[in-house]
Amino acid sequence: MAIQQQTVRVAAVGDIHCTRTSQGMLQPLFAHIAQHADVLVLCGDLTDYGLPEEAQILVQELSGAKLPILAVLGNHDHEAGKPAEVKQILCDGGVTVLDGDSTEVHGIGFTGVKGFAGGFGPRMLEPWGELTIKHFVQEALNEALKLESGLARLRPAQRIVILHYSPIQATVEGEPREIFPFLGSSRLEEPLTRYPVTAVLHGHAHHGTPEGRTSNGVPVYNVALPLLKRAYPDRPPYRILEMPVEPAEPGAAVMPEPAVGASA
Repeated sequence: MAIQQQTVRVAAVGDIHCTRTSQGMLQPLFAHIAQHADVLVLCGDLTDYGLPEEAQILVQELSGAKLPILAVLGNHDHEAGKPAEVKQILCDGGVTVLDGDSTEVHGIGFTGVKGFAGGFGPRMLEPWGELTIKHFVQEALNEALKLESGLARLRPAQRIVILHYSPIQATVEGEPREIFPFLGSSRLEEPLTRYPVTAVLHGHAHHGTPEGRTSNGVPVYNVALPLLKRAYPDRPPYRILEMPVEPAEPGAAVMPEPAVGASA
């Protein structure tokens, strides 16, 4: 007897930058997502200045979206030096905030970290010279190690990685080349080549490129809200991944069918 295959719709958006004056402005977007998706992924920069008040407003805006919500923090969420408070407010509001953690929702495995900067490929910053440079590179390594640990714990065949910073250069193309080193790091790509991954979602690069692939062919989607608004002005500013989910051996991941926004 054939096993019924289920399609799970994963909506993703990043760089919402909720402010103290955002009350009522984000609810329509989240309501639309709730009508067209089964899971919502938020790829960092959830708040504008990392203020607890901003996180509280975001929780209010999300309260009408009755679906599982997963998130990672971004650099803006650290700006006020209160990322733990921001994370706690979001968690208390029903958001699962990942930081090297792994979870399963509707048969799909998710892991995520914020990530960090450092550049890409042969121009990636190396831990040489001043101690400050070594500390900077170590931060990127620490994020990559957390990501690898999260991937190692995932068991579902379908695995989605959530980041804020990009793991590849392709999805930051369009930004000024001078700031590429601050938009992501190839060190985040390394764990993606050692474990089966279905798709990677990130934000941060507002003027980047919507899609790219890792060196081993894993699709990477830049879901920064300003980018989606500009690239797809006739669609709601979020991306949908339609994930076929059925019992499968680990590693037998099936590539998702990507879309931007959803048909009404």
